[in-house]
Amino acid sequence: MSPHDTARPLEVACPQCRKKVLWREENAYRPFCSKRCRLLDLGAWADESHRIAGEPAMDETDLDALLARADRDGDAS
Repeated sequence: MSPHDTARPLEVACPQCRKKVLWREENAYRPFCSKRCRLLDLGAWADESHRIAGEPAMDETDLDALLARADRDGDAS
């Protein structure tokens, strides 16, 4: 027997409801416990309830203003 045969599968908490879930290939929704929890998490990302910390991204108008300012500064030299 290989060590994987006797090893107990990893048990994780569902990120949405905190229910214990066995990390197995048979669980198509891992690390979530169900399709419902997976969709609730996806919805939270879609409505921006979940965010990755960091600097806000520049939008197109900010980028255009930055480029125009750089052009003006370059012409003054």
